[in-house]
Amino acid sequence: MLENKSINVWNYKPWWCQPWSILLTTIIIISASWLIFKIIWLTIIVAIPMLTWMIFFIFIYPKLIAGNGALKSEELEI
Repeated sequence: MLENKSINVWNYKPWWCQPWSILLTTIIIISASWLIFKIIWLTIIVAIPMLTWMIFFIFIYPKLIAGNGALKSEELEI
């Protein structure tokens, strides 16, 4: 009998594509933009796509993958 295991998309991703690395990269790039240029509008222009990228890959992408069943078929193989 097969038991239902929780599907974790992060088990299939390399170290550079883990939530901690995505969060750290976002923080570093936004901070570097501010520290180098000290221009708020430029930092905001940098922050918008970076935060969008981070939100997508940390929150939306895992739900999409778990919802489409792509990982379930791999876990059921014996």
